[in-house]
Amino acid sequence: MPVQVITDATKHKRLTRLTMQKAKTVFFTDEKIFYISPPVNSQNNRVWSRGRKRDVDPRRLLVQRAKFSPHVMVSAGVCFGGKGRLHFVPEKVKVNADFYVNDLLPKLIEDCEGLLPNNFIFHQDGALAHSSRLAQEWIKQHSSEFVKKDEWPPNSPDLNPLDYHVWGAMLERYKVFTPKPTNKAELKTVPEAIWEDLPQEAIDLAVLAFRKRLQACIRADGSHFEHLLK
Repeated sequence: MPVQVITDATKHKRLTRLTMQKAKTVFFTDEKIFYISPPVNSQNNRVWSRGRKRDVDPRRLLVQRAKFSPHVMVSAGVCFGGKGRLHFVPEKVKVNADFYVNDLLPKLIEDCEGLLPNNFIFHQDGALAHSSRLAQEWIKQHSSEFVKKDEWPPNSPDLNPLDYHVWGAMLERYKVFTPKPTNKAELKTVPEAIWEDLPQEAIDLAVLAFRKRLQACIRADGSHFEHLLK
């Protein structure tokens, strides 16, 4: 299982930074890149056959992928009971503090307010654009409550439902999606279609698993714990 590097300092931060308990009021956000030819993890693929490898049809052994596969980046948020819109980052645009504050954040907060109009906790990870002073001040002014830059532990995709469920579920559906996109224009339509069809029940279960994962992180003394989950 590929995992993030967790140093002793990171373990300490994972144990001391996050004390959130109200999972049902959290709006979890994240960015993700989708490729026409997604990266292949060879550890997830096995071929069972009799005889020697040289006697197996090469089509069963070789997975071709373009070195620079066309891709799109999206930003989105989910919560218990709903999911926001899928926001596409324009081609060749770098997600820096200015772009994040002026383009993505207003859309994400709008989604958040539509799904959780009474009370919400806005969540983001520790990416530089997210933790910038500009972004922190903007969120403070436009959000009832949010996870501040010093409250979210680093290297912790195992604590974000988008990372430990949503993006993976989308990639699994992309593998069997037909017809496959052949260019960026077509590629944009596929994540949108998959996003709309994602079952909310599974997302809700992933959100509810947040507290369970916090508890597992504590039991593991801040170290990796996903391989211990039942």
